[in-house]
Formats: sequence, structure tokens, C-alpha cells
Amino acid sequence: MTSERTQPTTLYPELDEDALKRYFEALTSGDTTHVAPARAAEIEEARAVALPVRVKIPGARGDELDGVLWKHLAGARERPAVIMPSPWTSLGWLVYVAQATRFAATGYNVLVYSARGFGASGGEVEVAGPLDVEDAGKAIDFLTDRVGAAPTALGFLGDSYGSGISQLIAARDERVHAVAALSTWGDVGEAFYENSTRHVAAVATLLSAAGDARLSERTRRAFDDLLADRNIEKTLEWAAERSPLTYVDALNRRSVPVFFAHAWHETLFPANQTLRMFQALTGPKRIDLSIGDHSGPEMTGMLGLPNRIWEDAHRFFAHHLKEVDNGVGGQDQVVSQVMWGAALESRPTWDAVTGSTERLYLTGSAVDGDGGLADKPDTGWSVRIQTGADTPATVADAIVTAGYAEMAGNPKVYAVNEIDRADAGVWASQPMAVTTKLRGIPRLHLAYTPSAHHSTLIAHLFDVSPDGAAHIVTHAPFTHLGKEPGQRVRAEIALQATGYDVPAGHRLLLVIDARDPFYGDANQPRATIDIAADDEDPSYLDIPLG
Repeated sequence: MTSERTQPTTLYPELDEDALKRYFEALTSGDTTHVAPARAAEIEEARAVALPVRVKIPGARGDELDGVLWKHLAGARERPAVIMPSPWTSLGWLVYVAQATRFAATGYNVLVYSARGFGASGGEVEVAGPLDVEDAGKAIDFLTDRVGAAPTALGFLGDSYGSGISQLIAARDERVHAVAALSTWGDVGEAFYENSTRHVAAVATLLSAAGDARLSERTRRAFDDLLADRNIEKTLEWAAERSPLTYVDALNRRSVPVFFAHAWHETLFPANQTLRMFQALTGPKRIDLSIGDHSGPEMTGMLGLPNRIWEDAHRFFAHHLKEVDNGVGGQDQVVSQVMWGAALESRPTWDAVTGSTERLYLTGSAVDGDGGLADKPDTGWSVRIQTGADTPATVADAIVTAGYAEMAGNPKVYAVNEIDRADAGVWASQPMAVTTKLRGIPRLHLAYTPSAHHSTLIAHLFDVSPDGAAHIVTHAPFTHLGKEPGQRVRAEIALQATGYDVPAGHRLLLVIDARDPFYGDANQPRATIDIAADDEDPSYLDIPLG
């Protein structure tokens, strides 16, 4: 079951469609009187180099794809190229006009197009299926034919939906030399079905945000099946075909350079599955991690404003497609923004993000009436959680939109004191003696006993200030199916990756409850979950330290 507040009707709430249309009209007509002075100067400079032309691209099965080609006034000659499949929005290619213009102005041939089933493109939405990959290949053919020369090097760039298509075509087509994938996924199955827990709010959001897009029968069935909790194995097979991780060996054989950008609190495609893809890549790679949620960190760049993620994407392509010696090749692979500030940290690899790990045991030692997180286990304690009730410990107020408040420095304040301890287990650390830098993936080992065959838990980790104000650091769901009632379950739960500074005097608070509107709930009515001390198998939280 999902909450209406978790289902936005667009994944791009900050985009001004009218402003983007005015920008494109000025590009094509040369009349810049209806755009801001800064945009007017940018457009006039770009028009001196290349002009955009609306095109229809012959796609798979004869379906035409709506697109725009930037034609250089210098005429046909060999030059690098960038192709950009659209995000999951009826706006289609329009969201790329500012950045595509910038690529064209710096010497690239550029083709943007609306993915099949969206906007004015033909066909039906296949969720980065084989027809989408075939479309991408035909887009390369079209670009080569229309400009009269094969690209000297070709990059695919996409945001959100287009990012998955970009990775998949790079794995299948040797004509693709580099990829930039913003707010992307590596494993669709894990994104939709994490720890056997259905991401119902994410799927409902995609359905809502699709608007008037034409979803194929197979696409709609996959979404409906996941929401209804049926045919899960078939849905995971469908997801594997659409997951870049399935084809990572093909990318590695050619050492395709890949640039990722992702948000720490991504609610549509949580970070860990993208990080698994990132870690599996053996070629040149980079990942930018930022405060916010899906597509939020790169949004200002889509509006034509300065944006570090788009800047890094341009530098990445300049290095790998134009052989510009701009330092990208020798830079650290991981650049992360620390919540909740503007500070950036660089590390040579993802493994280097975490310097050490500290183990905190769940104990019965009271901390303001709750259990403790301590350096040693203890005995004789137990916590019983009743299922069926939501608590104030939730992932976020809403998918996508909650991230904009985080980006503005106003993250949600949680009323953890209002959590009914009958509906949740709560464990608190002692106040931190110094600022504690959490860097990496916290891991929870939990031993519990359910009273029913199926059980779902959601683990939330909070930072709590001395005045009781709490901010969420990270979380993860976990579901166990088919266990005999009364038998012990041992859960290994990787919470989503984080880059977070817990100030001195603040405490870590672990909240485990049994319901969250973001997730499908496998719990049975009036069931209970018992978490208790176990001398042979104590429960603990491993926190990664920078």
C-alpha cells in the first residue's frame, strides 16, 4: 500500500517547460527577445557554430522517434558526437536543449531524441528493453548518415531513463566510446525488489510520472505484478534484461569509460545497486555523489545554469572523446558531497571511501528509556514489535520532491520521540565525543523471531541532536518469506550508502519498524517480531568511518 504523498506526477518538478520551449524557439529562430540576457548571449554564440533541426529518426520496427539534430555550419567533417536518449517524461528531448546546445557549441555533433512511447515518438514504452537498445543503434546510424561522416568518437549521455539506455547501448554497440549516466540504475531488479521487499512507491511513481506515455502490455504487466505481489520471478527476469549489470562484462572487455552521478537519498533507484555496477566496472570510471534525490542535483544544469555534475560530464567526455588533457584521467574516481553542506571529498576508489569500521551492538542498556548501541553485547533483553502500524520513522515525505528541501539545506526533521515503542524497536548510542564521519555502507546484522510465516522490517538510522531533533542518515528494508513461525531469522541488511558527519554531542539512533509507505508489506495481521539478546549470535550495526 502506498501513500498519495509518495507519488509525484513528474520526476522533474523544478523544470520550467515554458522556459525550455522559449530557449528552443530562440535557438531555431534567432529571436532572443523572450529569454534572459545570459541565455540570449549563450544562444547567439551557439548559433554561430551549429543550428538545431527537428528530425524523425527511423527506429525499431519502423517506429519514428522525435528528435533534434544540431547541424554544424562548418559542414560535414569528422568530429566527436553525443547522443542523448530522453528521461522518463512526456517532455522528452526538450529537457536536454540547454546542455545539448553547449555540447554542440564546443564542437560535437549532437542528436537528442524522445524514447519510444514518450512525447511525439512512436512505439510503446519498453523500459530500456531490446527495442530501446535497437532504437539507440538506429540513432547512431541516423546521425552518421545525416552529418555525412562517422563520429571520431561517440558518447551516449542520459539522465534517469536515458541513462539506462545509454549504458545498455554501450554494452551492445562497439561504436559507443563513453557513457555519462546521471541518476541511473545498475540493477533494475534490486532497485524494485530490494532484500525481497517491493519498492511499491517507486513503481507507483513511475506509473504516475509516465503521464500519457504509451506503455507496452509487457511493461504494464511487470509494474502491475510488482504492485500486486505476484509473478515476482518473472518480473525479476524482465528486470535483468534491462539491467546494465547483466552486461557489465561487455563494457569491461572494451574498457568503456563510464561517468555516474547519483544522490545519497535516491528513492527511485537507491544508491547501492548503482554502486555495485560502478564497482563491477574495470575501465575508466567516475561517480559524483550528491545531496538530494532523483535527478535533483543535476536539475539546475538542465535549466542552463551552472552545475558541477553537468560540468563533470562535459569534462569526462572532453577527455575520453576529444583526448583533452584536462586531468580527468588521473583524478579520483569518487567525488562526494557531504550531507548537509557544500563540502566535497575525493577518493581514488570507492573502497577508499571507508577508512575503518566500528561495530555497535544492540543492547538492552537504557539510553533515555531505549536500547543502546554499545561496543559490547549484553544479555537478558528483548524487544517486541507489533506489525501493521506506520511510525514517524519513514524514508522521506515524498519521492523526488523531499530531496529539494535537502539540497536547500532544510532536511526533514523527524519526531523520533513520537514513535510508539510498541510499533518499533529503538536503540541509541552515547553522544559522540567528536564529529563522526560516516562514509560508506552501514551494515546491520539482526537476529529476530517472527510470529508469522512472512516478515518485513525497515531499518532507519538517524542523527539526533541534544534537543531531540532528528535527521535521517540512511535506511534499508528487509523481507523474509516462508519461515516457520517462531523460528529465528538472521538478516544481513546493507543500509544505503552514506556520506554524513554526525556532530559531536549528537547520537546515532537505530529505529526498526515493520511498515513504511515506500515499501510493500509482507507482514501478516496482528503479527509480532521479537528482537532479543543472543549470546551466540548478537545483533549489531557496523558503521563505516572515513
